[in-house]
Order: sequence, then structure tokens, then C-alpha cells
Amino acid sequence: MAFENLTSRFQMALRRVSGKAKLNISDIDEMMREVRLSLLEADVNYKVVKEFTEEVKQQAYGEKILKGLNPGQQVVKIVNDELTKLMGEKTVELNIKAEGMTVMLMVGLQGAGKTTSAGKLANYVRKTNNKKPLLVAADIYRPAAIEQLQTVGQQLDIAVFEMGKTKPEKIVKEALAYAKKEGFDLIIIDTAGRLHVDQAMMEEIKNIEEIAKPDEVLLTVDAMTGQDAVNVAKSFHEALTLTGCILTKLDGDTRGGAALSIRKITDVPIKFSGTGEKLTDIEVFHPERMASRILGMGDVMSLVEKATAEIDEDEAMNMMEKMMSGKFNYDDLLKQMKMIKRMGKFSGLLKMLPGMSSMANMDKVDDKQLNFIEAIIGSMTKDERKKPELIERSSSRRNRISRGSGRSTTEVNRLITTLEKQKKMMKRFQGINPETMQNAQNQSPTAMPGMMPGLGGTNPFQAKESRAMRRNKKKK
Repeated sequence: MAFENLTSRFQMALRRVSGKAKLNISDIDEMMREVRLSLLEADVNYKVVKEFTEEVKQQAYGEKILKGLNPGQQVVKIVNDELTKLMGEKTVELNIKAEGMTVMLMVGLQGAGKTTSAGKLANYVRKTNNKKPLLVAADIYRPAAIEQLQTVGQQLDIAVFEMGKTKPEKIVKEALAYAKKEGFDLIIIDTAGRLHVDQAMMEEIKNIEEIAKPDEVLLTVDAMTGQDAVNVAKSFHEALTLTGCILTKLDGDTRGGAALSIRKITDVPIKFSGTGEKLTDIEVFHPERMASRILGMGDVMSLVEKATAEIDEDEAMNMMEKMMSGKFNYDDLLKQMKMIKRMGKFSGLLKMLPGMSSMANMDKVDDKQLNFIEAIIGSMTKDERKKPELIERSSSRRNRISRGSGRSTTEVNRLITTLEKQKKMMKRFQGINPETMQNAQNQSPTAMPGMMPGLGGTNPFQAKESRAMRRNKKKK
């Protein structure tokens, strides 16, 4: 995640004030000095850092904070609120027409991830707004740009309109006519980028904008370029009047200063962020949730939304009931893991849980481990997957599975222990009052995704009791 270093530095700074019964001005000054350095190291614009720290100080110096109850918590809230304000305060939705054709123009420098983002965006809007998208290949300069867009379109099963190396303005005109004729109601135009902002590039995009009359002009910005991204946004905004930004590579090893500077400097809202290499790895940018992530408070709302979008609630309920019944086996564990994988990178999911980003071993979480477990389960026979006790009792079976999967016997034994722990954990929940369980989850929402009931996006205790629970009630 882009803000890992910033998050750890912020947490160190806020530790100076959190938990203290009383605060004085020197406590706040010391904390703000650390916050200021953290932001500058994250490549946040100097003017933005200065305004941010002054605003936090002004509020934190107030008598209400210094003499109030829980002053440390109040200061943390001020920092959280100011970070949210810095990134735009509210989520800005895409301008999508309920009826008729919606046109989006993708602009940006070469290498920012514009073509891939065009595909991701088309797929996202198709899912959320039930639109019929058409990708338009108007980048005739970059080698293999048209082929790349076609590949993206094939992978997502989205139509691509291209006319080879024809003049971009003509391509856009023909694409709009074709879309109208064929009933496409979402047109996303992938324009040419350059290695730097130049006059010829701007003139061409202006001409395309005049022809297409887009509802959205979206700038794709590489988060790894730091303050350069802000300068690029300013140049494009002066020429085109941007309606929003897509911040790419926010999952990479980057300082993330662009996310904290763009809105303040250019007043252009960040509408989406690219969170991975998959064509489904795109998220709506929520300033308040991003502020929460930066401060290490997690982002449970986004986690729930991911689960709701990717996992069928009935499937999750069936899985929960199987776990509660105590008959959980390796086939079920495999299904559970596939659920988790559909939601994205496991390490990324963990960081959405409150407190997890500060754990020392978070960087060691490797998504490949899920593949290794799949290989181990794949080396078991049908009977072994259904009856875990067969493997537990036989070292020869464990050795055979180890050889077949290419993993060590230690890893096989670890998997056996994991399954047993899950079964024991779920036995403890049997017979627990649903309201008590709900209160426990509300107070400590740190259960690992896929390891606890409620994976389907809503807590099953809120929806209905499981059959296993009803059986336990009858026994009583």
C-alpha cells in the first residue's frame, strides 16, 4: 500500500498524545513536528503540508482540547478530519446519464496506466450501472497501444472500436456514430499520452473533447510520481477542465503524496484508485476511508463492500453453517480460500482491518501461501478431503501429500493444525446468544475475512439464525 511508511510514522506521532489524561502545547508541537516530517517524506506538496499542520495546531491548541476529557483521542479525531478534508471530504460520484449515451475521455501521460484503467473503469460501470460499454482506441502513436486495448477488451468481454492509425479525431467521430447505431450507452475513449506534457498533445485532446463532448474527462495519474503528478494534473486541468482523477499504482511501494496533494492544489477530485494489476482492481476513492487507512484505523466499510460484491450471501451462509456444525473439511477450506482470493490480495484485505497495518509481520504476508495450500489440498484423495481424520492418523498419507504437492511435511502438518483450530474455534460459538455475539463483533471488528461467519457482507446474525443455532436452542 502506498501509505505504509506514512501510516507507521503517523502512528508513532499520535502515540505521543493518545492515552494521555492531559495535554500541553509542547506535547502537540512535538507530535506535529513528527506529522510534518512524515508528510514531507511522503512527497506531499510543501504548501499543503504547511496549511495542514497549521489547521491541526489551531484546533488542537483550543482550551476545549487541552482541558477536556480524552484530549489525545480528540487530537486524533482532528488529524483524521483534516486528512479527510485534504483529500476532498466527500466521495465524488461519476457523472453517468440514466438514459442515453455517457461519454468518458481518458487522458494522461504515457506509462500512467491509462489503457488498463479504461478497461477497469468500463468493467466497473458495467457492473454497477448496468451499462453496455465500448472502448475506443484513439491512441495511434504508442507502439501496440491498440493491441493492448484489444487484449483488455477480450479479457473483460468488452467491445473495442479501432480504425488503426487513422487520425484520432476521425476515429472518435466514427466510434460515436457506431455506438449510437449498435446501442452502446457507455463510451470510454483511450487517448494518446506522451512522455511529458506538450502543445501538440494538448491540441489533439482539445479537438477530441470538442467532438465527443464528454460527460467525464478523467486524468490518469501515477501515484509513484509524487509531486510530479500534481504538476501534470495542473497542466491538464488548465487546458481541459478535468472532472476527476484516477490514481493508479496506489498498491505499490510508493510514498503516496499525490493522493494528499492533488485535490488541494488543483481542486480536481480523485474519483478512483487502482489497487492492483487485475482488471477488477479498481476502487471508488472515499476520502474519509483513505484517511482512516492512513492513520492505521483500517477500512471495514470497503472490506464489507468487497465481500458483498464478490461473495454470494447464500454461499457464505452455507459455509458458516458447515463450520458451526463441526463437519468442516478440506473441501470446505478450499471453497473458503477461493472466496478470499476473489476479494483481492490477502495482504491488502488484512490492512483494511483496524490495527492490522501496524503489525510487524504484515509485510511478510504472502498471497502465494494460498496457492501452496491449494496445491496441498489438491494432492489429497477425495476421501482424505472429506475425512480429515484419515490424514491426521497416517504419517504415510502426509508424506505422500507432501511429495505430490511439492511442499514440506511441516506445511502439511501446519494445514492440519489450521483446520483443527478453525473447527475448535467454531465449536466455541455454538450455543452463544446471537445478540452477545453481535455485540462482541461490534466492539472488536478484527476477525480475519473468511475465517469468521458474516463473510457475505452482512452479519448473518442480523439476517437470520443459522440452522445449527436453531438446533442448539432446541437441545436446550
